[in-house]
Amino acid sequence: METVLIDTMQNKDAEQVLDIFKEGIETKNATFETKVPTWEAWDRDHISSCRIVARAGDQVIGWAALTPTSARRAYVGVAELSIYLRLSSAGKGLGSKLLASIIEESENEGFWTLKSGIFPENKASIALHEKFGFRVLGTEKRVGKMNGVWRDVVRMERRSMVVGV
Repeated sequence: METVLIDTMQNKDAEQVLDIFKEGIETKNATFETKVPTWEAWDRDHISSCRIVARAGDQVIGWAALTPTSARRAYVGVAELSIYLRLSSAGKGLGSKLLASIIEESENEGFWTLKSGIFPENKASIALHEKFGFRVLGTEKRVGKMNGVWRDVVRMERRSMVVGV
């Protein structure tokens, strides 16, 4: 794998970011989403300050971003984490680079808790999150349907040791 640069996501990355999200949708083990949103919708839903990409040359091969968990002021430091890799880039340490970077950036921006919801079948993602201090809160049983099949979601969180202590 060529040199990978962790960088701030830019609008010029939109097509590649959404293409990676599409790959995740197609696995049926990354998200309940069934359609790729427009860039405008994706952009509106994600926190603008915490968006990173992994670049190999001019190719975006992974990304991480945060979404707010609540509009209530008390939860301003809590966010939901999304992290996606090109399928061809999985298993090469890229997830670790992205997760370390988004954790650092989130703490620099004042976030004290990151949350993730992961399908139990996505064991690699659960292990990655645990490696970076996320703990399992529990499993939401039959929380949503995908293609007519009820799916469980493992809820995980990471509390910062730097912010809000």
